[in-house]
Amino acid sequence: MKKFSVEADKERVQNLYKFESKVRADGFKLIAGVDEAGRGSLVGAVVVAAVILPENLYLERLDDSKKLSANVREALYDKIISAAISYKAVRVEIEEIDELNIYQATLEGMKRAVAGLDVQPDFVLTDAMKVDFGEKIQSQSIIHGDALSASIAAASIIAKVTRDRLADDWALTYPQYGFERNRGYGTKEHLDAIKKFGHCPLHRKTFNPVKSMLK
Repeated sequence: MKKFSVEADKERVQNLYKFESKVRADGFKLIAGVDEAGRGSLVGAVVVAAVILPENLYLERLDDSKKLSANVREALYDKIISAAISYKAVRVEIEEIDELNIYQATLEGMKRAVAGLDVQPDFVLTDAMKVDFGEKIQSQSIIHGDALSASIAAASIIAKVTRDRLADDWALTYPQYGFERNRGYGTKEHLDAIKKFGHCPLHRKTFNPVKSMLK
């Protein structure tokens, strides 16, 4: 296993600010990163987070939430909410996902997360999705932004930890599905449980296999 180096990590994290630095060079000051967790899950809310970080803040091991262990994510969650200029996490619930579709529901969540910040940004970086935040806020979508932008990475961690905590609560109510492990995604364990026990109120009705079962 490669030994952790603070100096190497500082350089890596500094490189994650390249998009923020370019935007600041264009005259923008308050830059938010936005990302979601749970878009591909079969159950529960999708969680969207927006984060405004201080310029070039060093957060040890900051990265795409999917690349981090649960313990590292939890530690970074606390550091991010402590150091952020502003942050907001919102939930778009199952009913709205089923009504709008998951793509539109995620767009709505991104708009609500940014609108809910205590300090309004003048520029927003999003992970892949193009979002219209209104006339006063410019934005840029970045493919794989959670691995390339510090602000989006921070938002991905806030969204992921928030949703994982929800999934732990769901697991207490519906232990047969293993939500504490699969987070509602379509793993073999989860799909086998749906076949055996049927769906529960947390399952999204417009997602298969529940969609097909309801037909």
